[in-house]
Amino acid sequence: MHIISKKKLVDYYNKHIEIKNRLEAWYHDVKKAEWNNPQDVKEKYRSASIIGGKRVVFNIKGNKYRLVVQINYEMKIIYIRFIGTHKEYNKINAEEI
Repeated sequence: MHIISKKKLVDYYNKHIEIKNRLEAWYHDVKKAEWNNPQDVKEKYRSASIIGGKRVVFNIKGNKYRLVVQINYEMKIIYIRFIGTHKEYNKINAEEI
């Protein structure tokens, strides 16, 4: 999968260093993935939530942080839409961000 853009992850974990290793691990795992549909995502990340707008919410560091991505399965592209604390996540509409 092609991930757009890693810079969002790097910028975030440079401010929240406690999640650097988790976000880097997620990035490298997902980059190697070949997801064709939401079920493929759930096979690897059982706690991920599939929501509207082709979006997936990943729980990071025991659900302290949330990562929202939009996936174009046909083109094998993942767009990072949001990374933040659970509290910050509660303030957004993950299906539209």
